[in-house]
Amino acid sequence: MSFLFGRNKAKASIDLAKSVKEIIPKLDGPGGPQKVEHNPCLEEAAKLLAQMKLILQGTHETESSPEQVYQLVSSIILEDLLLQLVRVVAQLPLESRKDIQVIFSYVLRFKPPASSATEPIALNYVISNRPEVIIELCKGYEQPQSAMPCGTVLRDILKHDAIAAIILCDEPAASETHGKGLAPMNVEVPQSGKGIFWKFFDWIDQGTFEVSADAFTTFRDVLTKHKAMVSQYLMTNFDLFFSKYNTTLIQSTSYVTKRQSIKLLGEILLDRANYAVMTAYVANGDHLKLCMNLLKDERKMVQYEGFHVFKVFVANPNKSIAVQKILINNRYRLLDFLPKFLADRTEDDQFLDERAFLVRQIETLPDAPVPPPGP
Repeated sequence: MSFLFGRNKAKASIDLAKSVKEIIPKLDGPGGPQKVEHNPCLEEAAKLLAQMKLILQGTHETESSPEQVYQLVSSIILEDLLLQLVRVVAQLPLESRKDIQVIFSYVLRFKPPASSATEPIALNYVISNRPEVIIELCKGYEQPQSAMPCGTVLRDILKHDAIAAIILCDEPAASETHGKGLAPMNVEVPQSGKGIFWKFFDWIDQGTFEVSADAFTTFRDVLTKHKAMVSQYLMTNFDLFFSKYNTTLIQSTSYVTKRQSIKLLGEILLDRANYAVMTAYVANGDHLKLCMNLLKDERKMVQYEGFHVFKVFVANPNKSIAVQKILINNRYRLLDFLPKFLADRTEDDQFLDERAFLVRQIETLPDAPVPPPGP
């Protein structure tokens, strides 16, 4: 396949981006998106994308040329092609969707040889001038065809704080400011709940199994890979976030969503970076009631994950009045329930130790709530 890199056998890399840009508006027929056999433009787009991918990653026979790659990446930026490509991912055949995933991954990682830049040039362009690309990648979850390629690209670049900030701070009313860079991306500004991050709740809860699983993986990366930023974000939007989290995810009718969400909640609360979030969460009596209901779920793994959240309430030395009231009112029921809870986990020493510790904590509760010490 080395002929693909010859000057006379393929379009020069500098012209490829322009050719793809010109064919994108032609992908829709008069009745909307069409199959490849009904629209020759789809076939041509597929060939161009395959050629673009080969220039970026090379073949088994021929390594990619740094000069050609640099020319292609530069032309992709110049033609503003990333935004246009991500908007048509779902219209393309399977192999082309895979090619776009590869193209995005290579382009957003590429640094010119001997460059002193700290960020890849295309990624820096997206962050500074085209954050809409990130928003459109998230919208890939709106269609099964685009969910996995878009999700894979998102997770590749989510190691960068700025990408997480774009997702977390997106607001529909701020769309006109996106092109001006990251000035509006402030995690200390309360959210309306209408931005792209909040759509993940429905994608996870209502999507097909594949869409839900992929969206949850990305959602989890957003919440766990940028601890200082996310901790502040969760405190700023505490009521909005946990209202959605508890009602949409923890109480989801999907077993997988429910279990994964309870487990993630436990991880968030037990992370030291989220100490303020944990303190606020476990002071809420309604949160405790929700957690206690999880202990009675008919599915043992839901019970087990719920236990790891419940223990945070009980182990907290500064329990709120509301939490104390619930635990004291249910003291004897809990003392009867807990020693027999998940009795078949006889070889899980850590669980057994934690269960015994919670029993002792509940046994030593005061007869009436005691105001917790002040800050």
